[in-house]
Amino acid sequence: MKPSVYLLTTFFFALLMIPTTTSCNQDSVSLKRDGCGGNPNGSQAPDVRIKSPAVVTGAEVLVTEELDRIRDKKIAIVANHTSLVFGNTHLVDTLTALGIKVVKVFAPEHGFRGDHDAGARVDASTDQKTGIKIESLYGSNKKPSVRQLADVDLVLFDIQDVGARFYTYISTMSYVMEACAEQKKQFLVLDRPNPNGWYADGPVLEKGMESFVGMHKVPIVHGMTVGEYARMVNGESWLKNGVKTIMEVVPCKNYNHNLHWEDMGLDWVAPSPNLATPHSAYLYPIFCWFEGMPVSVGRGTDRAFEVVGAPWHAGYQYQIEKDSITGSDLPSSYQSYGLQFEYIKFTPRSIPGKSTRPKFMDQACFGARGVNEVDGKNTFMAGIAMLKNFYTESGNSKSFKGPLFQPFFAKIAGTESLQEQIERGMTEAEIYESWQPALAKFKLVRRKYLLYPDFESK
Repeated sequence: MKPSVYLLTTFFFALLMIPTTTSCNQDSVSLKRDGCGGNPNGSQAPDVRIKSPAVVTGAEVLVTEELDRIRDKKIAIVANHTSLVFGNTHLVDTLTALGIKVVKVFAPEHGFRGDHDAGARVDASTDQKTGIKIESLYGSNKKPSVRQLADVDLVLFDIQDVGARFYTYISTMSYVMEACAEQKKQFLVLDRPNPNGWYADGPVLEKGMESFVGMHKVPIVHGMTVGEYARMVNGESWLKNGVKTIMEVVPCKNYNHNLHWEDMGLDWVAPSPNLATPHSAYLYPIFCWFEGMPVSVGRGTDRAFEVVGAPWHAGYQYQIEKDSITGSDLPSSYQSYGLQFEYIKFTPRSIPGKSTRPKFMDQACFGARGVNEVDGKNTFMAGIAMLKNFYTESGNSKSFKGPLFQPFFAKIAGTESLQEQIERGMTEAEIYESWQPALAKFKLVRRKYLLYPDFESK
């Protein structure tokens, strides 16, 4: 190890020895299996944060052990605010301090510093701290151009993903891989753990449903890290015209697919403005369905993707008003396939940088908040049950003005069948069973590209 790297590494590990505290709020959250805020009865779950050695990210492995593989090359980095090493130092700042020639940064949805609303335009700019050019990969320019890669030898990808097909960072990565393949540029993934990497489930994307929120034939929860996903995209020739990228992955250390986030020994850095907690990332794969409906997922509150509701949901409204009349100290709750929900009333507000104009802004919404975790199958069974509930309520509500299913719903689901199945009155079990043939085929393909011990082998 070179002296400069040794000194920097020693400094970083010294920082890790400084005690930290967390509290359950928007900026610093508890890492407990029952979700932020404890269980519905107010008790706190035992802290099970570290069950094994802390995960070391690919970026940290690169900085401390493999820096020579990028030295003397002109580097572009696909990065955002999650691209941190040792908890609090940005990879771009670290590499420039070590003398690595970073010529530009490519920023995905939400921008380089992660402060753009979902879907908001991200423009080219210059990083004020380093003076490095920032190129946008969101909006009209999702794929690096020939001009943008002309002065680059190697592209690094280092972004924290959440393991859902419609989370757009893997779409950005696929476009970058395609550009690198076409222009004969090297591509290196600095791997990071997947908070939903402990299972694979949900409907597989069907042909004709491809979009930026679903590019490839994978289920909603694919159970892969970004490094494994990149290997699959390359290996299965999913890039345009079947081009292949000259690529490698720097794997994490101490990671496996049986770990939940609280087992990894890592701090949670919200990968996008509305996934503020690990629990919101857990619920995201089933709550995101409701983005394709006139339903709020809590954007404009501090519990985005932990709550689902609408002003017109009479059933939730009835239960919340009943609690108010009876003077209940605790909110009423119900269980669906083991997943527990509290009835909750919330009002979305404009929050610049998170949700400037959320659905039902300044309107009271009646909804439910998920407060615990269950296994993958029951997570999706509960999600289907909630979809069916909103469908029933939309037909019974006097204040609802449809349609319930908007075109974006099929894009998010990756199939037009889910809407049809709900409208036909199929049971949760019947709907879930219909996914299994395609899901089984995907799992066989997935195995070829894994870098870590898998949940299916335990």
